[in-house]
Amino acid sequence: MLINLTKNSQYNHKIILQTAIPRPIAWIVTEEEGRVNIAPYSLFTPLSFDPASLIVSMRMKDDGTPKDTLVNIRNTKRCTICMVEESDLDKMHFSSKEVAKDVSEAVLFDIETKIMVDGYPPVIKGVPVAYFCDLSQEITLHEDNTVPLILNIKEVFVDDSSIEDRDSLKISFKPIAHVGADYALLGESIKAPSIP
Repeated sequence: MLINLTKNSQYNHKIILQTAIPRPIAWIVTEEEGRVNIAPYSLFTPLSFDPASLIVSMRMKDDGTPKDTLVNIRNTKRCTICMVEESDLDKMHFSSKEVAKDVSEAVLFDIETKIMVDGYPPVIKGVPVAYFCDLSQEITLHEDNTVPLILNIKEVFVDDSSIEDRDSLKISFKPIAHVGADYALLGESIKAPSIP
């Protein structure tokens, strides 16, 4: 089957989310007027090593308005991205629910946070890795339903328990990924074969 996505765009979301896999899930933490907003995103990936940057795509709410995360990043130009480990699967899934703007997911779903870097939103306690990011650029696509953001990573937190070897800075943790509408555990790694 060959599907032309420019002629059948109603399939784009379904096909891409089920085939461009696995996609790691991260919580994006933002703040507005002291209220902590937490939302999981899986449409993100590294973009560049120098400058260290990520790209994350944010879809609109069901009513077509921007999600609180997007509004907050536009206003503050900052966010904290926390990798989700399997021990936080339930809280991550619950925090994907759309809630009223004046409701903090941290409070509603009992997600503990702590300030780690001044001037940035807090880190979710217990995460293995967190990126402290500044907004670099917002990309305009031909439709307003999805807004990609380029985020420059200014600092990275790696939990000591996730560092296997300090000399080589080998990091290991058990991330959660999106596979279609479901989740997957990515805890097992496979050694690369030697190149002859």
